[in-house]
Amino acid sequence: MTVAAHVRYDHPIVDRGARKPREREVAVAIRAARERLSRSGFANPRFERELLIQHATALRAAATVLPVPLLGTAFGLSIFTGMRPALAWILLAAFGCIALLLVTRRLLAHAKEAFDPQAWSRRLLAGHAAIGLSWAYLAAADCDSCGALQFDLFQFSILFLAVALTAMVSFTLKGVVFVAFAPVLLVLFGTMATRPEPVLLSMDAVLCGSLAIFALVAERLRRNALERHRNQAEKDELIAELEMAHGASEEARLRAEEANLAKSRFLATMSHELRTPLNAILGFSEVITKEILGPVGNATYKEYVSDIHASGSHLLDLINEILDLSRIEAGRYTLNEDSIELVRVARDCLSYVDVKAKAKSITFDAQFEPDLPAVWADERAIRQIVLNLLSNAVKFTPAGGSIVLRVGWTAGGGQYIAVRDNGPGIPPEEIPVVLSSFGQGSNAIKSAEQGTGLGLPIVQALVKMHDGEFQLHSKLRQGTEAIAILPHARVLEVMPALGPGA
Repeated sequence: MTVAAHVRYDHPIVDRGARKPREREVAVAIRAARERLSRSGFANPRFERELLIQHATALRAAATVLPVPLLGTAFGLSIFTGMRPALAWILLAAFGCIALLLVTRRLLAHAKEAFDPQAWSRRLLAGHAAIGLSWAYLAAADCDSCGALQFDLFQFSILFLAVALTAMVSFTLKGVVFVAFAPVLLVLFGTMATRPEPVLLSMDAVLCGSLAIFALVAERLRRNALERHRNQAEKDELIAELEMAHGASEEARLRAEEANLAKSRFLATMSHELRTPLNAILGFSEVITKEILGPVGNATYKEYVSDIHASGSHLLDLINEILDLSRIEAGRYTLNEDSIELVRVARDCLSYVDVKAKAKSITFDAQFEPDLPAVWADERAIRQIVLNLLSNAVKFTPAGGSIVLRVGWTAGGGQYIAVRDNGPGIPPEEIPVVLSSFGQGSNAIKSAEQGTGLGLPIVQALVKMHDGEFQLHSKLRQGTEAIAILPHARVLEVMPALGPGA
């Protein structure tokens, strides 16, 4: 037996005041994400700012180890060319590095503010160009007293490493390799024209080719980084949108709970208020109909009283249906389960609707499989299932029609109750409508007795509470078959009798 928890009708469900700060945060996140995606392509200012900040951060991290390669290069240059050229080179390189680091420091100081990425990009490129002058000075240096190719190999190695390191560290700055080593390219073109030796030409050509290759590599890395930022922005926007959708669905759920609570409060209040006068109407009309206190004296009045009693009974049935569905939806419907026989319940229900069926000259065909074992179910719920199905069949079956009631085994070892009529049928697109609360098909509106449209939804809910399955099959102008299936787990197997020697 299932018992639902007591519901407090005055319990406050929604506290919308606590949701406002969170909604404001999500709205700000959405605006920021959409601003990052407001322009298509790779020229989005927000992305460019993020790349410049990433570039400045990488330079600041590299500044701690930058003096080591500079001093090493100056030391090697002093060995080949003497102290004066080496000192001049280190001063020029230090000037360019200090200028670049100062620009980087100022950029990081303004990182949290809105700034013009193009202006700061030009300043950073100017700093790299200042360092490039030192590399051009190294490429233009010469050593007449050095051995064959010794100084040339030193220049080649240092310049190649400088190009590679610049491309790897500063790739987030667009065009950095070309701008930083444009002076080196001019010097290399000049030396290639003045020194036609094959070895020197090949080394200069390799350097020129490496500049082009590393420039392409740096640009590809920059585009990949830009794409990562774009994907991150899209993910942020998606998360923010999901947060908003979740908030909207949560708000809708809370509103639905409030509406359901108001409905439950109304039904709990009105059920007693409606049933009390209805009981009086039914009781007194029955007394007058049976003339318990004396003859009415007028046949027309007696007919009116019978109509009043019939209308009151119909209204009470509608109220009971609405209250039953409300209890089921609220989880407050109690199942009093016991061992019952579906065939016995089906026979009893046939006798209840037999009067209405005879009034329309409808014939019943009862097909019950013999020796069906009992099932574990709520007899009141099963009785309501069968009565609702039979009442619907009587409503929709035309005068002189027939209804088939079957009870038997399913293929899976369960038991079923099926009711088939030869009424007008239901169009396939209207089956979900008639299975919904207060839903009625077009044929019901045109030809059948009016009701609330809760018969089949109640059947469906009660069958589901018994872990079963409800099926509705219909063909237009051929009839409808409704099947309530109880699973094998609810069938009480009969144990065979033990023999005398057991």
